[in-house]
Amino acid sequence: MSLKVVCIGAGYFSRFHIDSWRRMERAELVAVCDREVARAEQAGVAAYSDLTSMLSDHAPDLLDIILPPDAQAEAIRMALARGIPWIVCQKPFCRSLDEAQALTAEAREAGAKLVVHENFRFQPWYRAIRDAIADGAIGRVRQATFRLRPGDGQGPDAYLDRQPYFQRMERFLVHETAVHWIDTFRFLLGDPLAVYADLRRVNPVISGEDAGYVLFDHPGGVRALFDGNRSLDHATDNLRRTMGEALIEGDEGTLTLNGDGSVLLRPFGNPESRVILGSDTHGGFGGDCVHRLQTHVVLGILEGAPLENLADDYLTVIEIEEAIYSSAAEGRKIRLGKYRG
Repeated sequence: MSLKVVCIGAGYFSRFHIDSWRRMERAELVAVCDREVARAEQAGVAAYSDLTSMLSDHAPDLLDIILPPDAQAEAIRMALARGIPWIVCQKPFCRSLDEAQALTAEAREAGAKLVVHENFRFQPWYRAIRDAIADGAIGRVRQATFRLRPGDGQGPDAYLDRQPYFQRMERFLVHETAVHWIDTFRFLLGDPLAVYADLRRVNPVISGEDAGYVLFDHPGGVRALFDGNRSLDHATDNLRRTMGEALIEGDEGTLTLNGDGSVLLRPFGNPESRVILGSDTHGGFGGDCVHRLQTHVVLGILEGAPLENLADDYLTVIEIEEAIYSSAAEGRKIRLGKYRG
């Protein structure tokens, strides 16, 4: 069996989705929709400027939504009205927690499966780190740190060549970017119990915050720190590969993620490290994490494998995001749970 797939959205990031679908043996990309139909035509399949027409003509098994948050709700509801059984939606997922909860409930009531395209946990270095933690390579985890340094946020032209709507986002660093590590820290360390955030805007031409610290309290006394500044860089040949550097520290060793995608293990008390994952050689985005996620979804659909990032579970990420913004506004630590129910 092969899945029939259609996409809506042909902007910058769609190239990675479309490339992945083209490489699938068990899924076929049959159409792409974009309000600028010329962009949709570049995919080399049937092109549309109207989502309703595309869904009517092709009756797909899966709709891949590659749109900014402002446009997601309408696309999801159109797919639900047409009885599309599987929907994949890019992050940031929706404009607010209330909207995300409403759409998730509507999908559930319609009997459709809604998956959030949160792909960073599928990057090979985070899979290697999780395996090493599970194998006891660093003993009991004590803390984790990620330093976001993509170096793309300086000056009046920041983001204009790639995703210009970034400049207009009133919530930026956390809603658009740090959300990846909210999910990744959950993947590695479990759901946090509390958060504390100090956020700021460095580049005055953008509307939202672009730097800050977020401290997570995870179960078992584990702390994680997200230290983000989009105006600064890190040592790498490709600033968008890992977007920064990480340390995962335990009482028996330390895991280090470098900007080349390699992961090193240094035993406690030993100055020497060994490589447990070599440098990334994939030329595309994030260690081919888009293809890894989409392959995961196809296997889930066709073989019944357990799916990660179903919207019902992903609501927790958005709840944590809301708590982070509340913490920054109120200047205090926020215990989680307030936003659930």
